[in-house]
Amino acid sequence: MESIDTLLAAHRAYLLGWNIGEAGGTGLVTYRSDVPHPPLNGVLRLHGRDPADALAEARRRLDGVPRVWWVGPDSDVGTADALASLGAIPIMTLPIMAVPIAQASPTPVPTGVRITETTDVDEFVTAYARVSGIPAAGVPAAINRERSFTGNGTVVRLAGRADDGRIVGTAVAWLSHGLLTLYYVGTQPEHRRQGIGAAMTRAALDLAREHGVRNAALTSTAIGEPVYRNLGFRTVGTFRLLSF
Repeated sequence: MESIDTLLAAHRAYLLGWNIGEAGGTGLVTYRSDVPHPPLNGVLRLHGRDPADALAEARRRLDGVPRVWWVGPDSDVGTADALASLGAIPIMTLPIMAVPIAQASPTPVPTGVRITETTDVDEFVTAYARVSGIPAAGVPAAINRERSFTGNGTVVRLAGRADDGRIVGTAVAWLSHGLLTLYYVGTQPEHRRQGIGAAMTRAALDLAREHGVRNAALTSTAIGEPVYRNLGFRTVGTFRLLSF
């Protein structure tokens, strides 16, 4: 399995692909997409910087957009507690999960669903925005940023379609640092509990294996965690997310 440092570097590389603002150096890494959706603007790492000074600098860089602060194993010990003492608000803890692709469990594609790569960014973003909570007013900005994505790696967009052609499931396969990292794995609300999310994840694993990638990682919400565990993913670290 890849090291946690590699997983975190791949995660940073993906979110920095959305950045149109000031990323900064290794001590305070930020990204700004201007999409009105907190996970698409924020801080990725704090290392060797005074938390109070870093918080003030992050607020300056990210003024005017909703944002989050990711505190993971690559940030200084005590960062989350220091930020909270300065007024940042803890949101949630997310597990960082990983699996060797060769050890992942097989998963059938539900009847009536076909999973393929898609290049229709407008349709794809509109579908995952509905699941991830991007407001309708923010969808055009998200589409523009997807079209001009500049991350150090390869993005493959997978769409699960029903017989009528509508997208019912999505997954972004991010191939970077010799690793597959997954984003926007989601199922449209009216099609949930059919195994589509698991099938989308498995399709991304298969695609990565065809590209010679041996390991996969993701961060999971509480809802998705049982699905990923059934596929063989295991927790290798955690992110603490804060609002500020």
